[in-house]
Amino acid sequence: MTDDATPIAMLFERAEDYSKTTLRLFKLNAIDKSADVASTLVARLAVIMTVVFSVLIISIGVSIWLGKLLGDASYGFFIVGAFYVFMAILLHLFRKQWLKYPVSNSIIKQLLKEKMV
Repeated sequence: MTDDATPIAMLFERAEDYSKTTLRLFKLNAIDKSADVASTLVARLAVIMTVVFSVLIISIGVSIWLGKLLGDASYGFFIVGAFYVFMAILLHLFRKQWLKYPVSNSIIKQLLKEKMV
């Protein structure tokens, strides 16, 4: 009886080891993918923040310059503000095509990207 039980017990041991290894590999792959996506998003966020601050400073400069041309500083700020309201309306109307789908596609590509070893 022990001869028959030993191969079956070894088979169960190997199946248990295989399932533990498979689960560990799944966890490590999930960690790798999430770290890749998070690092990509942080890098893009850093670039976006730099662009936002640059646009803010340029907008203030353009507002002051337009105000001097028009004779009153507030006119320049109103014109630049109206421009941003127009841009916000455009972004709202086309948010799926310009923002949602490209961001979703980028995240999906990052998650499905195969690692080059």
